[in-house]
Parts: sequence; C-alpha cells; structure tokens
Amino acid sequence: MAVAAVHSTKFGTLYHGDCLDLLKELPAESVDLVFADPPFNLGKLYGDHYDDGKAEVEYLQWSKEWIAGCCALLKPGGAFFLYNIPKWNIHNGGTLNSLGMTFRHWITIDIKFGLPIQGRLYPSHYSLLYYTKGKPKSFVRPRVPVPVCRHCGGDIKDYGGHRNKLNPEGLNLTDVWTDIPPVRHRSTKNRGANELSEKLLERVLTIATMPGDTVFDPFGGAGTTYAVAERLHRHWIGIELGDCQPIINRLEGVDNVVELPRRGDGGKGMTSIERNKLATLF
Repeated sequence: MAVAAVHSTKFGTLYHGDCLDLLKELPAESVDLVFADPPFNLGKLYGDHYDDGKAEVEYLQWSKEWIAGCCALLKPGGAFFLYNIPKWNIHNGGTLNSLGMTFRHWITIDIKFGLPIQGRLYPSHYSLLYYTKGKPKSFVRPRVPVPVCRHCGGDIKDYGGHRNKLNPEGLNLTDVWTDIPPVRHRSTKNRGANELSEKLLERVLTIATMPGDTVFDPFGGAGTTYAVAERLHRHWIGIELGDCQPIINRLEGVDNVVELPRRGDGGKGMTSIERNKLATLF
C-alpha cells in the first residue's frame, strides 16, 4: 500500500498507509516526541488491513522494526512514550535499550481490564514506557490535585500534620497514574475499537514538549494524539493503516456514528476472543 496524505490542518498532516513505509520517507531526527499506542496482538477486529493475532515471534519482530524507525526519527533529547500491556513492554523496553535510548520511567496506568483470570492476580494496569534520546531537552513535571474523599470531600491523608505546607498547585506527579479514565462508552468514543483518553495525551505532551514542537504518532487509531496536539499548539505527523475517516471527522469537529461491538460474554470493553487471548499473556 502506497502512503498518501489524506488530511492536513494548520498543525499537522495525516497519512493513510503503513507506518513502516512512512518512516522510511521522513527525515531522520526531525520530531521532538513519539507517542505510540500499537495493536496489542489480542485478536481485535481491525478489519482486513491488519492481523492482530500474529505469532509472538512475528509480533515482536514487527515491534522492533517500527520502534527502530521511530528512534531514528527523534531529535537528540526527544522523548518516546510507548503504551502497551506489560507483557509486550518488557520486550519493547529491551529493544529501546539496545537502540541506545535512555530509560526514564515505567509509568503505570491504573485501568482495570474488566476480567479476573483464574490462577493469576487481577490485571489492572497498562504500561507506558518513557524513554529519551539522551538528556531530555524538555521536561515539565505536572502537579495533580490533592486527593479527597468522594463522599465527604475531606483530604484522604493527613500529610503528617503538614497539610498547610503543601504546594497550593497540588502534589508532584508520580509514575503511577490513577486518574486516567477509560474511553469505553458510546457517547465518548470516536470509533468502534478502543481509544485513549485525551487526558493521557495532554499529560504526555505537557511533560515532554513545548508549543511549536513536533509530535509523531505511528498508529492513528481514533486520532486522540492529533486532536490534543492541535489544541496544545504542537505540530504533528500521523498515519493510520485502516479507516482514516473517524480521525478526519474528529479533527473537523464532525460527530462520528460509533457502532460498538456486541459483548456477548458480559465483559467490559472486550470480546470473548480478546479476553481469552489476554488470559494467555498473564
């Protein structure tokens, strides 16, 4: 499939095609941040354009190829955020290490998968790897509100009696993020498959970029990265192998009609095929 530009805005360009092909065309060291949310190899139905049920060795080799291409695209000091389940990010971290990237954080995104697995601990988080190409050229540590009880509104902790000495802007952000909501309801989705919360992308772009920087996302999906980049005045380059229309609609402010898949097994956000495949990865 040839790569073709299908939509442009003031800040970015969306391409249709395979990210591996686009990575060969883009100039080296030309972007400030890469955010990647690749398919998790869970057997999801993305259409005829992609097989999400590859053999493990094939999936890992494919991951190595696009990760290497993205690293070459990063400027010195640029940031790489890679969102995946822990099973795959263990391997992805090894790939990034082998490419000379600098480890910054394994960020835990506390979102339950919606299924207990017999004989295993209940999986309840996704992994977000944060690497840089050498010393980060941009790093802002956001603050988060002081946690309060949702019933009485009082502080959950007493902070050793030093509550009055806390920064009025909130607490320093840690590497465990418990405030990222899942995007699963029809009213908040832009496509049938899963998508990420804008809050997650806002935080990532705030941490590692400044207005005017360039962001690359090789897996367009629902276009969350591009929509947030537009709002935060970051330039962006994006590509999607499947249907680009939901992304274009989102960028143009057109409502999408989302057909959510039927969940015959009662799972929250997963088909029975996805649940069974996920159970083999933990």
